[in-house]
Amino acid sequence: MSRKTRKSMLADLMAGGTQTEGADAARTAGATAGGKAKAGAGGKAQPRTEEIDAAPGATAKPRAAGREARESAAPAAPARRPAARKGAVGAISSAVAAMRANAVVELDPNAIHAGGLSDRLEDVQADDAELRRSIRAHGQQVPVLVRPHPGTPGEWQIVYGRRRVLAARDLGIKVKALVRELDDEALVMAQGQENAARRDLSFIEKVNFARQMEEAGYDRAAIGDALAADKTLVSRMLAVAAKVPAPVIGAIGAAHGVGRPRWLELAALIEGRDPEDVAALVPAVAGDDPAGRFDALLAHLKRKAAAAKPAAPRPEALEIRAEDGAPLAVARRAGQGGRLSLALEAGAGFEDWLLAELPALHAKWKAGQGS
Repeated sequence: MSRKTRKSMLADLMAGGTQTEGADAARTAGATAGGKAKAGAGGKAQPRTEEIDAAPGATAKPRAAGREARESAAPAAPARRPAARKGAVGAISSAVAAMRANAVVELDPNAIHAGGLSDRLEDVQADDAELRRSIRAHGQQVPVLVRPHPGTPGEWQIVYGRRRVLAARDLGIKVKALVRELDDEALVMAQGQENAARRDLSFIEKVNFARQMEEAGYDRAAIGDALAADKTLVSRMLAVAAKVPAPVIGAIGAAHGVGRPRWLELAALIEGRDPEDVAALVPAVAGDDPAGRFDALLAHLKRKAAAAKPAAPRPEALEIRAEDGAPLAVARRAGQGGRLSLALEAGAGFEDWLLAELPALHAKWKAGQGS
């Protein structure tokens, strides 16, 4: 699939598939207006939402729409009936045709399965409970997007909206869905576009999604299209993915608020270590949430690195004595530049005299060097 074709497909898909809460109201208003227009022509308006039993092999039966006024008494030529399709393939074809005629359908959430790539690193129980409470009180305002399951007739794969499907399953209700016939690449592209539009998806979750796309064989242009990211950002995300092993990312979690520089700092500290060993450290170093786990692991590895680093050797002290054996000074050499420090014993102005005589002493030494 060319990049131009992919972008056109994504634009069409996201325009029709990504809904806002106001979109349901607009759809309802449009359906009502259309129904009134049909009623004025002699028919009765019918609702556009259709309930589908998603059991394998079941055929969707849309409700009959109101008919237009009969045009004349003369009998019309009989319409050609399409060839009947038998079995599961025919049932699914009928269901898909019905879904196209009815934009939003209701599906059994137990017949919807995981699809595409993993986008979230964890589920937040409090957020899931709030979503269930909202759907119980106000209904599902935004439909999910699914495709027909490629391996199980009569069932579906989620493209996006997984949390809404799980909430509907917990509540024992049908889930409102949009259905699109998507191949694997189109599924991943749609999933990535929806992820890129989220405000709550963390940097490392996007990195993890990019890593999965690369491992699945997608090139960087496709990854950029899916995540709405330019080539530079894609390269930076994949650089982090290459340096921070997946087990460590999975053990830490989403870590909202932790950006690329700090993940690279962690990567430098775990370089050369076994990823599973580092991941096993995460529960041991505590941290109440993913960001806290990141901070705790980073601090732990910094302490380990500091303890393992050998201390710089203290320069050896040279004690200087006067001709009569009295302590005169303690000298130390430091660094590669030959820096010399003197700790002079308290004397009757000797330190001032020495400072004043240093140029002459240096000249005398230099003259001796030339002989």
